[in-house]
Amino acid sequence: MVLLLRMSDIWAQDSIAATLPVQWTLQQCFDYALKNNIQLNSLRLSRLSTEQDLLLSKAAKLPNLNGTVSQNLDGGKTVNAAGNYPYNVNTNGNYSVNSNVTLFQGGYLNYDIKQKNLLTQVAGLNIAQQVNDITVSITQAYLNILLARENIVYVKDVVATSEAQVKQGQQQYDVGSIALISLVQLQSQLSNDRYQLITAENQHRQNKLVLKQLLQLPSSYDFEILEPDTLITNTRLYALQEVQDSALANRPEIKSSELGIQVSNLDLAKAKTGYLPTLSAGGALGAAYNSGNSNTAYFKQLDNSFYQQIGLTLSVPIFTRRVVKTNVEKAKIEVDQSKLVLQDTKTNLTQTIEQSYINVLNAQSQYDAAVEQLKYSQEGYRIASEQLKVGAANIVVFLQQKNLYVQALQSYIQAKYNAALNIRIYDFYRGIPVKL
Repeated sequence: MVLLLRMSDIWAQDSIAATLPVQWTLQQCFDYALKNNIQLNSLRLSRLSTEQDLLLSKAAKLPNLNGTVSQNLDGGKTVNAAGNYPYNVNTNGNYSVNSNVTLFQGGYLNYDIKQKNLLTQVAGLNIAQQVNDITVSITQAYLNILLARENIVYVKDVVATSEAQVKQGQQQYDVGSIALISLVQLQSQLSNDRYQLITAENQHRQNKLVLKQLLQLPSSYDFEILEPDTLITNTRLYALQEVQDSALANRPEIKSSELGIQVSNLDLAKAKTGYLPTLSAGGALGAAYNSGNSNTAYFKQLDNSFYQQIGLTLSVPIFTRRVVKTNVEKAKIEVDQSKLVLQDTKTNLTQTIEQSYINVLNAQSQYDAAVEQLKYSQEGYRIASEQLKVGAANIVVFLQQKNLYVQALQSYIQAKYNAALNIRIYDFYRGIPVKL
């Protein structure tokens, strides 16, 4: 049984994987996540639940209608005219319908409808906030894959160069041009470069796994991502205050916190209605039948017992043992708590944006420095390689120049993608969609 379930699960994953693209663009990742992400779909279901709560609160202003039917069978001994006690069985029934409607409850029902409407909006904002979080996470994972892929290309080139250098060194050693220690140093460098290649390939697989988990793709599915033509982006860096103001005016977490204060104020208004009277109207129709009344037919009994009732009920709270006052005071505390939540949300958002601004400045500076560093280390490595070919280079000096070049190359790749990521995240806070 377990094996069958396991096989069915595998078949299900394979069928899903068959419908997925082989290569993904960043926009395809966004679109797929918006449709299939479990957390997002869970929040969407939560929003549907709040919509049902809103419909229920609106329906509370309508009258209800209940019907009651009871049919009983009674048995027992009763004395008759002859003084005997025969056992008699009688049937009796009661039939009624009743309705009630709240006419006045201190505005509680209206407050409740407004509150449920706000909670529905909050649920929608929670979805938007989750979309933003997923967008940033997917962008970071996508760029990390591109970074690792480019790093693999460069490291492979370094390995190929090392292999050629070892081959040349072997030839030079065979003819006595270099010492054995020099050949061993070249071989050791080749082993290190191959190790770096394996590390880069492992990092690439790990970064792909992160994106697969974010998209919640089947574990058996293998995919690749499309590399954009260029990572060049808008080099204009908007002022920090401008981005913060835009985020405070538009980000869903801020709007959600602002609505949270209104929700708390409505809780307070609902609690205060406990001091006010409640006026309700009610009505009922009913009839009864008893088979023991043998002198009157069934429908005649129903006609004779048919009753109608209509009335008003006024309930005035006089002493509630502090229940209402406690509810009011707790609601006031909730209002203050909601204000603190808004203040904290604003503070966290502005600080996050400021950190993003600093990250962009640092990333751009690091990228500029990495470009210059790569330029000079590449030239130094080229010169050392030419000297090695003609036997004019010291092996130790050559390996130092090569390691400097490899380090500069990796720093350049890291700085390039780090700058691309940080500028897009910073612009995203300003409301600019993420694109590559």
